[in-house]
Amino acid sequence: MSQASLFNLMPERRVWKVSELTERIAGLLEGEFPDIWVEGEVSNYHAAQSGHLYFTLKDARSQIRCVCFRDQVRGLKFRPEDGLHITVRGGLGVYEPRGEYQIYVSHIEPMGLGALQLAFEQLKKRLEEEGLFDEERKKPLPVLPRRIGVVTSPTGAAIRDILRVLKRRFPNVHVLLFPVKVQGEGAAKEVVAALGYFNRAKTADVLIVARGGGSLEDLWAFNEEIVARAIAASEIPVITGIGHETDFTIADFAADVRAPTPSAAAEIVVRSRQEFERHIAEHERRLGQRVRFVLSQWRHRVRDLETHRGFRQLENLVRRRRQQVDELANSLAVGLRLRLATTLQRLTRASAKIASFDLRSRAILLRQRIERRRDALRTAVDRALTAKRHRVEKLRLQLEERSPFQLLERGYAIAYDASGNVLRSPEQIALGDDISVRLARGTLDAKVHGKKES
Repeated sequence: MSQASLFNLMPERRVWKVSELTERIAGLLEGEFPDIWVEGEVSNYHAAQSGHLYFTLKDARSQIRCVCFRDQVRGLKFRPEDGLHITVRGGLGVYEPRGEYQIYVSHIEPMGLGALQLAFEQLKKRLEEEGLFDEERKKPLPVLPRRIGVVTSPTGAAIRDILRVLKRRFPNVHVLLFPVKVQGEGAAKEVVAALGYFNRAKTADVLIVARGGGSLEDLWAFNEEIVARAIAASEIPVITGIGHETDFTIADFAADVRAPTPSAAAEIVVRSRQEFERHIAEHERRLGQRVRFVLSQWRHRVRDLETHRGFRQLENLVRRRRQQVDELANSLAVGLRLRLATTLQRLTRASAKIASFDLRSRAILLRQRIERRRDALRTAVDRALTAKRHRVEKLRLQLEERSPFQLLERGYAIAYDASGNVLRSPEQIALGDDISVRLARGTLDAKVHGKKES
């Protein structure tokens, strides 16, 4: 066979661009591993300012990068930590700018310690360090509340216990019930909505957040961060009566007063009254059940759409852009720190130059100039005052010389009628009228016995 024939049998060489090869590998990985579970130990954990979580999952021989974006972080019940052994769920993909494959995490579970207990301890520690549980921010309860808001299930034992105590102690009190789910999906959001409603409407003097006893899972809605923050932000004092006496929730630490049971919460809120009037409206739950059913149907529909390949490709593109945004933010932070360091150096040099410049001699010259001008101004003012004083004195003497009262010193007098009018002619008065005569040093009262025209 000739050399030309052998050359024709060789496969055609194709040269790939790096981006083309990376995109092809990404498509293969994302199509082959769209939903996987992986376990390992957390290392290099980092929470970005954008809210995304970055960490490495490793075992004895290998490691893989993991990314959990902000919208997925909201659904986590705890945060990963370095050294923690966990199981993650997500899809495998490639971050094309670096050509690295990684897991886009949607769910995390700890191995060993229960997820709920770990989440409880993490959230309690974080909010306590933030000062959310400080006694200084606790609000006092009203002594005589007229309206009591209750946030609980309308069909549970908690509301029955509360109403029984309130009716026995003070039958005339107004009770406003905001019905909510006290466990399960969406319960925490309903509790937050109820607290927000009472604070906007200002229809209650004190609020009771309550539910009966149960397991840690049953009480979990009251361990959610949004519930704790809503209670702490409430302008209306909040009493919690959740579970049994030995049960503690995050909401209990955030509340102004924690009661061991729902009935104890009712006793605390009306401790200064003897009886309560039961005034509770019955709420229809059928509409709420229908809404939850429709929401469940749409939730399943959305999950079906999420698994569609076209949606995943768009989601993967958004993930890559998010990660690029984090890297750009880090680069910007480094640039700003360098710029700040350069500016501080320039400021230090300028400060040194200013410190070396002696301003004392210039200040002495300015002080001397000011003193000379001050003396000249004082002299001018004294001259002006003297001239004005002489002029005033001259005018005073002229006024005294021309005053009509100076004539009185020569023996003249001024006559007034009873109304105080100056008399210039006998026609102004009649016989028998009273008059007064002003002399130089006194006044005479007189009566007219006769008059004569001049």
